[in-house]
Amino acid sequence: MNWFRKGDDGKFVWPGYGENMRVLKWMVDRLEGKVQGSENLFGTSPSYGEINWTGLDFNTAQFDSVTSIDKAAWTAELGLHNELFTQLQYHLPKALEETKTRLQERLAAA
Repeated sequence: MNWFRKGDDGKFVWPGYGENMRVLKWMVDRLEGKVQGSENLFGTSPSYGEINWTGLDFNTAQFDSVTSIDKAAWTAELGLHNELFTQLQYHLPKALEETKTRLQERLAAA
């Protein structure tokens, strides 16, 4: 989920932090084997129908917007991390660098 993605109107697409419980509930449901999610470049994301939307007007187009992966934007974002990783290299856990490398490789292969 990209909770900070903005729509064409310049406003955040995701309706706010109070709604994050819907995604957290999905995460628990996934751990309990109640939902499957769908695979993407970065792992597993919920499908629209797996989230409880009761009391919230949030349509599939809005959901697709916050769950879509913009390859160019993510390539640029990961590029910004290089400077930070260089600054922190002496204290950075090796697993974090490995994770970043795997993300970059998956993005490049897509």
